[in-house]
Amino acid sequence: MNLLLEIMMFLEVNISGTDFVNGLKGLGAGIGAGIAVLTGLGSGIGQGLSAGLAAQGVARQPEAVGAIRSTMIVGQAVAETAGIYGLIVAILLMFVF
Repeated sequence: MNLLLEIMMFLEVNISGTDFVNGLKGLGAGIGAGIAVLTGLGSGIGQGLSAGLAAQGVARQPEAVGAIRSTMIVGQAVAETAGIYGLIVAILLMFVF
């Protein structure tokens, strides 16, 4: 009960008015945007693993540097799109809703 009162005081809303609905919309948009930004975490982990494995591949077969590098760059570009989509969703949630 105390947590609910603190949340309502934080939102500075009145339960019976439309301010409460707008406050909940803002709260939901903020939480959704935070979750959407977390897609960058997975993207970064994937790119780090890709670069590390490419370095291992080059260490094992130095003559295949070109093929390994081009495959790694294409894979990282694909992984980065997930982070960009998450950023776009977060921006839309924060400024549209």
